[in-house]
Amino acid sequence: MSNNKYTAETKVTQLGRDPMANFGVVNPPVYHASTILFKDTAEMEQRAATKFDKGTMNYGRQGTPTIFALENAIAELEGGYGAFSVSSGLAAITTAILSVVESGDHILVTDSVYAPTRFFCKDVLKRMGVETTYYDPLIGKDIEQLIRPNTRLVFTESPGSHTFEMQDIPAITKAAHNKGVLVIMDNTWATPLLCKSFELGVDISVHAGTKYIVGHSDAMLGLIITTEELYQKVKETTFHLGQCSGPDDVYLAQRGLRTMAVRLKQHYESGLTVANWLSKRPEVSSVLHPALESDPGHQIWKRDMSGASGLFGFILKPTSKTAVNAMIDSLNLYGIGYSWGGYESLILPCDPSSIRTATKWSAAGPLIRLHIGLENPDDLIMDLEGGFNKLSS
Repeated sequence: MSNNKYTAETKVTQLGRDPMANFGVVNPPVYHASTILFKDTAEMEQRAATKFDKGTMNYGRQGTPTIFALENAIAELEGGYGAFSVSSGLAAITTAILSVVESGDHILVTDSVYAPTRFFCKDVLKRMGVETTYYDPLIGKDIEQLIRPNTRLVFTESPGSHTFEMQDIPAITKAAHNKGVLVIMDNTWATPLLCKSFELGVDISVHAGTKYIVGHSDAMLGLIITTEELYQKVKETTFHLGQCSGPDDVYLAQRGLRTMAVRLKQHYESGLTVANWLSKRPEVSSVLHPALESDPGHQIWKRDMSGASGLFGFILKPTSKTAVNAMIDSLNLYGIGYSWGGYESLILPCDPSSIRTATKWSAAGPLIRLHIGLENPDDLIMDLEGGFNKLSS
């Protein structure tokens, strides 16, 4: 399929499947495999010599047609050269970082980063002799001032998954590349459908496929997409770390991929409806949603992304933790949970001040994160209204 002939909405229904190669079956078959047999020793030796080439099968952990189908679809959708599926979003992050750093290196990580990424840098990379410096997510081209002779990597996440700062990825990648430094982007929020990260200059993109790609809160999956230059290095690291994904989780991701475009449109539309309603509530100090014109990152979002997902936050005016908990506990349609990207709505109280180091998180009141699912937004608003009544009482 041509990269440019069809729209992304069409591509998600077509990529990574070949019915005529599978007896006319619409969806790619699910291969449950550990051992892969060879017809003779010559074939075994040939595959061993090319085990890091794209699409080579040696052992189930290195991939099967089921896995390759998803990886190829995701890579083409985002505009990368190749992709790798691993066991979780965090596995995608850690594997991608380990692919490009070694002892003595220095890396730069946005202060708005997903907390487990920070824990990995603190607890694992530090033991390996890799130093991490956190930076203001709004730094843009001034990232160049933090680059040292031994800086190897800039890690970005746009928007931040708790505080939703939009990073100027093109400015960061240009400054980093001028110094020979690589850039990784956590693109989970926008998905490969809404943000073409490689067009923005990144070298590696990572996703928690668990979120919008799977879309139904029933599978764990991570995805790493790379340029051609880094493909071999990332594949080798993935292999040496024993990273892989399960065939059934990959199948659920393939199924989710086919409806991702229509689901994201609904998440986006409903999310904006709820966000606009929240912005008018007397209990709310501000709403953190890049697609709102009032958001500080709106212009960057408008330039770099073609839509939004259903995840955003809002800051309450000063109130007690007891009142916030009473509000959250009173809701009927919002589950209390750490994930997002599924069909269901979620709510979570957040305190970014406990993990920020490069910037100070100061807000008028408590931060609440919402994931707006596929329920009717009028019902979701009605539920929140009842929650605010509980908050006030």
